[in-house]
Amino acid sequence: MKRIVFRMLFFSLLLFSCCAYAAETPTDEGTPQQESLRRVETVVYGAPSAGGMFLRLAKVERDLFGMELPGSLTERQQALLGFIEEGTPTQPSLVFKVGVAEWVTLNKANPSLPLADRISNLEITLEGEPQVGALSTRLERVLTQLLPGGVYSAQMQIPSATILKAKFVKTLTVSNVSKGDIVELSVIEDCVVGGVLVAAAGNRVFAEVTKVKKPRSFGRTSEISVEFKEAEAINGRRIPITLGPRAKKAMEIDSGTVGAASASIAGAVLLGPVGLLTGILVKGSDKQIPAGSLVYVETSEDVSAVGYPAASRPTPAEGATGSTAYDTSQQPSDFVPIDESGQTPSPGENY
Repeated sequence: MKRIVFRMLFFSLLLFSCCAYAAETPTDEGTPQQESLRRVETVVYGAPSAGGMFLRLAKVERDLFGMELPGSLTERQQALLGFIEEGTPTQPSLVFKVGVAEWVTLNKANPSLPLADRISNLEITLEGEPQVGALSTRLERVLTQLLPGGVYSAQMQIPSATILKAKFVKTLTVSNVSKGDIVELSVIEDCVVGGVLVAAAGNRVFAEVTKVKKPRSFGRTSEISVEFKEAEAINGRRIPITLGPRAKKAMEIDSGTVGAASASIAGAVLLGPVGLLTGILVKGSDKQIPAGSLVYVETSEDVSAVGYPAASRPTPAEGATGSTAYDTSQQPSDFVPIDESGQTPSPGENY
């Protein structure tokens, strides 16, 4: 009898363990819950983690808040995403706060780094060493030092054809990219619309590789074609962009970009906007698009976004990155960022 009871208990525990494991590790990796958790982990840690969803979610909550949140799996994930990405009218999102703190302290945002590293870097800059504890608490302490009055946000409209200046982060060659790859560029000048910071230097621009051709016989050169897709705002939101006529005109005139073969994309063909890809096509040697190559892009539509009132910045740090300010109240319909001399203004000047 004892053996029978023992066996029943053993198999009951085994069955419970299997059920719990199945609940922890769903077979469908493409569920909305899995995708939400991957997004959260990518922001916090830089990449998704392995293991069951409940354990992973609990770890994120403890790292962010020092405790696990109540509620169902879906409720907890929605709360995390709202806190990290969306915010509220009275409480900006975590991504927004980190971006503002970096802009005030470092003169640029670092969205390609994990949230944990971004907060540690701020602490090292301000306090000499990284601190310990919940990440949200550590960030609030940093913000109290930087902005005692709090972090303000402003709901605003980013007009279409708002121009951003960016550079390629890595060299693109026919050997290291393939069709369909997403490549990153980095915004190199703050974009300010109507006194509100839309995107900081360091925010990202995303482009898709649409064509790759390696060198062929009879002297036919290699080709890389890139289409610009989205730009990242200070609050992390993705804004649709294109290589429209105003951006193309700026690229052609600015002596620091396509017009100067020694410093940018030599031999580039600007594509679009009608019937063609809104990007660039480069032909030549294997070293196609060097890192640091400069481009202009523009927003492809009016977009509602959350920005940071630039006047709220306490004291600009020395050596601050130049800013590109757009006064939309005076911007004509055919606005192109060129001054009377035929050149784009130097960093820090208003267009």
